[in-house]
Amino acid sequence: MAYKLIPGGGVTTPKGFLAGACYVGVKSRKTEKPDVAIIYSEQPASCAALFTTNKFCAAPVILDREILKKGKARAVVINSGNANAATGEQGIKNAKLVETEAEKLLGLGEDEVFVCSTGVIGQQLPVEKVLEGVRRIAPDMSADKGSEAAWAIMTTDLVRKETALELELSGGTVRIGACAKGSGMIHPNMATMLAYITTDAKIDAAVVQPMLKASTDKSFNMMTVDGDTSTNDSLFLLANGASGVAVETEEDKAAFAAALDDICMDMARRIASDGEGATHLIIVEAGGLPTEKDAKMVARSIAGSTLFKAAVFGKDANWGRIMAAAGYSGADVDPTKADCILKSAAGEVVVMENGFGTDFSEELAKEVLTEHDITVIVNFHSGDGQATAFGCDLTYDYVKINGDYRS
Repeated sequence: MAYKLIPGGGVTTPKGFLAGACYVGVKSRKTEKPDVAIIYSEQPASCAALFTTNKFCAAPVILDREILKKGKARAVVINSGNANAATGEQGIKNAKLVETEAEKLLGLGEDEVFVCSTGVIGQQLPVEKVLEGVRRIAPDMSADKGSEAAWAIMTTDLVRKETALELELSGGTVRIGACAKGSGMIHPNMATMLAYITTDAKIDAAVVQPMLKASTDKSFNMMTVDGDTSTNDSLFLLANGASGVAVETEEDKAAFAAALDDICMDMARRIASDGEGATHLIIVEAGGLPTEKDAKMVARSIAGSTLFKAAVFGKDANWGRIMAAAGYSGADVDPTKADCILKSAAGEVVVMENGFGTDFSEELAKEVLTEHDITVIVNFHSGDGQATAFGCDLTYDYVKINGDYRS
C-alpha cells in the first residue's frame, strides 16, 4: 500500500495531536530559542518506546520506563538545556514533580505524561522554570505548533528534524508524523537523541512496540556521530486512533511497519547529517556479507571510524581506512573479494576491486568527496547480508563545540 510525504509535515500532522513551546531559561543563558515543549494527544493513545542502553541513564528515562508499562499516555513534556542525569534521588523526584504537575495543568490522570530532558549532565533540573513553561504552553497548544516543539528540543542541532506521511490502509487513510533532535553524543544503542512519532491510526501497544524495535534496529541503531551513547536517548510512538482507521489485517500491519521504517530511517539520516560540526553526511552501504548481522557490523564500523571520518573532512579518498574498519568490525569478511566504491552527486569512483586498490583518479575522488552527501559502497561477494549505516565527518568544529559545551 502506497504512502505519500506531506510537505511541511511534522509531529502534529496526524489528527488529534497538538503542541506548543516557549522559552524559560532552563540553561540560564538567554537565547531566542524555546526550551520547553509539550506534545499532546486529545485522546488516550497507545504508546511504545525505546530508551538508552547506557546504565548511567537519566532520571526521566527511569521514570518513563515505569509509565510505559501502562501502555497508554496523553502527552510528553520536554526540556532542553538540562539532562537531569547523574542527579540522584533528587533528580528522579524532580522528574516526577514535572510529570504530576503537568498532569494537573493538562487535566490528565496519573501516569499519562512522559517527561524528557536533554542538555548538560550533572546539574539539578530547574523544576519551577520547566513548570512555568508548562503553565504558559498548556492553554495555547495547537496543531500548528509542532515545528515550535521541534525547535524547542534542539541543543547543538542546527536544523529542525521533522517529517510526516499519509498512508492508505484497507480501512482508510492514516497519518504518521515525527520530530527528533540529535547532533552530538550519537552512537548506536540508540544513539543524545530524542525522537517522537505520532499517528492517528488505531493500533495496540503490543503490536506497535515490536514494530518500533525493528525500525530502530534499521535506523537509529545504525547511525553514529562521535561514538558516544547518551544517558537520555528516548524514542516514543503515540497512536491515538483519531482517524478511526484500525491497523488489524496482516497486510495493513506490513504497510504500517514499512512506513514506520521509512520515518525512522529519515530521522536517523537527518540526525547524522546534522552531526556537531559536520560538513558531510556519510552513508555506508555494506553488502555481500554472509549474514545481515555481519553487514550491520561492517557498516557501523566504517561509519564510526574516526580516521575515515577525518579523511572525509579532508576530502582524502583513503580507502585503506575503510577496509581497516571493516576488518576490525568483528564481522566475517573475506578481504580478497572486497570491492569499494565512493559515490556522490559528482559521480563515483572504484577505489578497490577484488581485494586490491585500483588506479583511480585522485581528482575525481576529490570531486566526489566535495559533495555534502557521500556514499561508501563495500561488497564482499560472500552472501546476501546487507545493511546501511549513517555517519558524518569529524571536523575542527566538533572539538570547539564540545570544548565548552557546559558554558
